[in-house]
Amino acid sequence: MSTTEMQELQRTIGHLRHCVGSLRSRYGDAAAVKRLANDLDRLDIDAQELDGAPPAEVRARTAERIPVPDSPYDENLFRGIDADDEGLGGHHGER
Repeated sequence: MSTTEMQELQRTIGHLRHCVGSLRSRYGDAAAVKRLANDLDRLDIDAQELDGAPPAEVRARTAERIPVPDSPYDENLFRGIDADDEGLGGHHGER
């Protein structure tokens, strides 16, 4: 995440913290307010963790590709008892 994005995220978290504080003064320690405060703390923790993570690692993980062949599966794979051709439902007699 760029410095600008991280600054915007921190600014937004600060604004949310202010809003949750206003809700707390209006609704007290209602369960929903506690959950919002907990979610906000989690956002803050995740933002700090993301700020310390090198972006290159994130790109490297998402760039990994596993090739899947276009060729059909071997028909013998689906001849066993209770075998289904994934996505087509169960076999009901001859094909």
